[in-house]
Amino acid sequence: MVGGYNRAMMTLTQRIQSQFDDSIAAKQAALAAMATPIEAAVRAMAACLAAGGKVMACGNGGSAADSQHFAAELLNRFEKERPPLAAIALTTDTSTLTSIANDYSYEQVFAKQVTGLGQTGDVLLAISTSGNSPNVIAAIAAAHARGVRVVALTGKGGGTIAGQLLSDDIHLCVPADRTARIQEIHLLTIHCLCDGIDALILGETK
Repeated sequence: MVGGYNRAMMTLTQRIQSQFDDSIAAKQAALAAMATPIEAAVRAMAACLAAGGKVMACGNGGSAADSQHFAAELLNRFEKERPPLAAIALTTDTSTLTSIANDYSYEQVFAKQVTGLGQTGDVLLAISTSGNSPNVIAAIAAAHARGVRVVALTGKGGGTIAGQLLSDDIHLCVPADRTARIQEIHLLTIHCLCDGIDALILGETK
């Protein structure tokens, strides 16, 4: 049973209703679990940017798209006019990605960029729905070596990443196991981060 319906007997309209019902329930559960760490992540990123640092983001597949979405919202704008904010998605330079994957391994495609670009005081937004993506795990290790604070955006209990984080890192773990629901909440979380960063930088909230 999903969303109160038997999937084998659903009409198409019922399947659509089920998806909406599941998404609403997952988001309500996520709000209860994630509001406080999301606020902490907003404050960490805003402080980094205000101090002249940058936010890097990485992930695979849909999480790569989320990384690019997040960086675009900061570097260009979210919903309000403000100066550009320093953000970079580590998922976009095909020459860099393919050369690292070819010369070393795909596991290193983000880590080597973090090592080359990351500075003490920067923040890495590390996105993995499972918490087990080897190249994101390697990027987090590289961030720690460079003095870069990590905000991990995961689901499914956080996987390996949950045990990798340091006390100063921030874990935004969606309390869900279904990938589609996790991805939907990741996007909402990214919008919360962008809105909160803008509010702090523009002096609209404390």
